Amino acid sequence: MDKNSVNVADMPLRWGHFRVLIVASLGQTIGQGLATLVGIIIPMMQLMMHPELSAGMQGILGCTSLIGLMIGAIVFGKLSDRYGYLLFFRLCPLLMIAASLVAYFYHQIPVLLICLFVMGFAVGGEYSLDSDYISELMPDRWKLFMVGTAKASASLGGAVVATVCFFLIKAWDKASPWPNLLFIITAIAGLMLLLRIRFAQSPGWLMSKGMTAKAEQSVKYFLGPDAVMTVPPSTDKASPDSDESMGDFLKRNAKKLVFSGVPWACEGLGVYGIGIFLPILIMALGIDNLPPHATQINHIVNSVELTIWLSIIMMVGFMAGLLLLNKLYQVSMQSWGFFLSAAGLALLLIAYKLHWASWTAITGFMIFELFLNAGPHLITFILPARIYPVADRGTGVGASAAIGKMGAVVGAFFIPVLLQWGGSTLVLLVSIAVMLIGGIITAVIGPQILPKSKVTRDNKPS
Repeated sequence: MDKNSVNVADMPLRWGHFRVLIVASLGQTIGQGLATLVGIIIPMMQLMMHPELSAGMQGILGCTSLIGLMIGAIVFGKLSDRYGYLLFFRLCPLLMIAASLVAYFYHQIPVLLICLFVMGFAVGGEYSLDSDYISELMPDRWKLFMVGTAKASASLGGAVVATVCFFLIKAWDKASPWPNLLFIITAIAGLMLLLRIRFAQSPGWLMSKGMTAKAEQSVKYFLGPDAVMTVPPSTDKASPDSDESMGDFLKRNAKKLVFSGVPWACEGLGVYGIGIFLPILIMALGIDNLPPHATQINHIVNSVELTIWLSIIMMVGFMAGLLLLNKLYQVSMQSWGFFLSAAGLALLLIAYKLHWASWTAITGFMIFELFLNAGPHLITFILPARIYPVADRGTGVGASAAIGKMGAVVGAFFIPVLLQWGGSTLVLLVSIAVMLIGGIITAVIGPQILPKSKVTRDNKPS
């Protein structure tokens, strides 16, 4: 290495690092934004266009994009390991633009379902690629923080989409223009595509394929002519066969997948199951503080307003988690995050059953959102990229994300069904149980896969 060169692993932060962070983080932003948008659209559709919309159909509408996300994470993860990240990094926002525009012009339920699936499919690709770009280009001392910051941008997506929807719906004072809300996704995806036209291939992927010269060019494109990247140790060994079947991959990484995927699935119920139907849950719990004679559209507007505040609490949770990320054992952060989230939901349930003041119930909701995002929502995104080698990181992260989104799919489908079967009480009881399961699995398996000694060593400043 030339004496004037600086290694990516220990170089100071530059504009190139922040550029990669911003461009990659938009995938998380649009993912949470899409989930928030779907949760707002469903009650508007039910009110003005489809009053016969059953609980089952609401569940299908809520989980369709998540099914697409789950499949997209696997498909794009596998394809990116074989063909590189850049092609799919650009294809994902292009698919979102096309699907959101089709849904605007042809918003009948069957077409809307197809478009939601395609948008979710593209978001799944984002989830399998975003953390890879960030983790391989950041200095070691900033790696975890930057990957966590990318995930924290999800809360920004939820808050921005909820805020835009709030002012639009309040101005309309009716639900019939709901297809116009789809342009929010079009705009965010359009920005993503523009920012990725001038971008480069993943240097880590190029090195894993033995294309060292091209990897060096890519590193210099991102971080400057004096930047160099050391060949990862894993590339000195024979990497797993690129033709390995997904079944063989799952067997080879079974314990890693349980640790990285199952808690992600439990977290997915809270983030997406409850998150998508948050406006509906707020109305069902009766904590939107409106008089009995208020119209349904007023209830929707007020529930969206409360959704904005809960999204802000999500941001606070992420910020707290980021500040503690390099100070605490991430496995403990995730397990305790689950347990304290369950405590917040328990307070919400007690306040609801005993008819306590609405601020008490809202406090329970805030505790849930605070610790869910400071712990599981942040950590489940970080861990997969840490436990898989570069050679099959795209597949590993994609498979973990897919398992995680399977929990989100189940949650998003069954939340309205559970509401119909047993009301808010049943929804909260099931959610508390799922949070506890996530915490227990993390606490039991986590130390085996990611020992505390390794995390402490990795977190030491370079």
